[in-house]
Amino acid sequence: MTLPDHDLLRALIFAGLLALMLLLQAWRPRRPLARPGWHRRATNLGMVIASVTLLWLVLPLSALGMAGLATERGWGLFNHLDIPPALEFVAGFLLLDLGIYLQHVATHHVPLLWRLHRMHHCDPEFDTTTGVRFHPLEILLSMLYKFALIATLGITWPVVLAFEIVLNSTALFNHGNLAIPTRIDAILRWVVVTPDVHRVHHSTLPRETNSNFGFNLTLWDRLFGTWTDQPNLGHEAMHIGLDAFPGDSPTRFWWCLRLPFSRPGRA
Repeated sequence: MTLPDHDLLRALIFAGLLALMLLLQAWRPRRPLARPGWHRRATNLGMVIASVTLLWLVLPLSALGMAGLATERGWGLFNHLDIPPALEFVAGFLLLDLGIYLQHVATHHVPLLWRLHRMHHCDPEFDTTTGVRFHPLEILLSMLYKFALIATLGITWPVVLAFEIVLNSTALFNHGNLAIPTRIDAILRWVVVTPDVHRVHHSTLPRETNSNFGFNLTLWDRLFGTWTDQPNLGHEAMHIGLDAFPGDSPTRFWWCLRLPFSRPGRA
């Protein structure tokens, strides 16, 4: 399978899961949406198109391409270790996930990165389209950071492909406005980030915003002390977004693109 086939596979999985999550959250919503129309969702989905276009214009290769280049040139840790392929796969996946967790923490505590990342957080609602609402410049920096991780660790392309598919899928899932039975959620959250886990991260309360950074696994938040089990006001009453940006402005596409260049703000 060639790299274009991989990209097509990822796109098909993304589109299929997005459609499924939109249907599921319409069937079993966790919270009523104050803005149930498609204007806000169109803005969020428009960011995907803008981000993909920017990456295509600026970068000469994808994350898979970087993995292939690292293997070809013998770059990175795993290219100098003799370990079983299965162990290398699991270790590479976990290290990539840890790297994304640390990156997410940095976006909340480094002012320049927060100027980009706050666009994700100022969404006044929380549904599966929020999971793709990232500023194109943040996506570009994130890809460059991922390139550095792949080259430094020597991650192979099957690991990168699996990680990219899982990361895209969990971003749609854990941002879903989906009601999962309490008992099932209590079991799942021991391992994976559920919507109720990640919704806390989108609270307007700074203590909650600066917690639950994981996208795939809850392991890192528990390990590094950034775990919050439940929101202070409960999931139905908690406030979503950033108090610094009230109203409907964060639902507008061009406003969102200009946000990093407006006045500074911190989580």
